[in-house]
Amino acid sequence: MSAPGYPDAIDPSLVGTYSPLAKAGGGYVWDEVLEYRVWLHPERGAPDEEEGSDYFHAFATYAEAAAFSKKTPGAEEPLALIRQVEHIDEPEPGVYTHVKELRIAEWPVHFLRRPRRTPNTIPDFLSPNAPKNRLDIIRGLAEKE
Repeated sequence: MSAPGYPDAIDPSLVGTYSPLAKAGGGYVWDEVLEYRVWLHPERGAPDEEEGSDYFHAFATYAEAAAFSKKTPGAEEPLALIRQVEHIDEPEPGVYTHVKELRIAEWPVHFLRRPRRTPNTIPDFLSPNAPKNRLDIIRGLAEKE
């Protein structure tokens, strides 16, 4: 782990090769961290490497991304690019569905404090016996019966 609770990229040799296009947030669970991204904004003082457009630098570890973010003008806080093999969709408040399709998303890094998806995470979340606050399952706070 590169920092407490933040895993390194699953395959460091692929860092920087993923599409800049990704979903934003959502899904409640994660399977793998692909890379950490630090987005840079020339209008906020970042070097202009893309003719005025925003761009990112990719890192294999959170520690590297955080250090770069802190020292670089115009940089955002790091984001995690994650792979979700399965995830939970919430098309309207309180309505959840189990989605079994690959999803690549950028997440705020603190979302990685949620447990990694296991075979039981989503079925337990959707169970009629789930706690009133279903997010307790995702947070690892649900009591076992």
